[in-house]
Amino acid sequence: MSPTVFRESGYRFFFFSREEERMHVHVISGDGEGKYWLEPEIELAKNHKHTRKQLKQIESLIENHYNEIVSAWQQHFKC
Repeated sequence: MSPTVFRESGYRFFFFSREEERMHVHVISGDGEGKYWLEPEIELAKNHKHTRKQLKQIESLIENHYNEIVSAWQQHFKC
């Protein structure tokens, strides 16, 4: 199961169930996919085909939706 947290600007932000415990979010678009750590700070963990410009936009979206993502993580994983 991989619940979607939100969609914006052609990106889908989601979690994979039963993955590692460190808080993170996955992102996918028609151009590529990636993974960002959310703690101890927002940091790119993996990138596949997103450009630097897209990565900056994605990171900005994560920053803008940070509380929503953390809340969804806690709800999904019952922290």
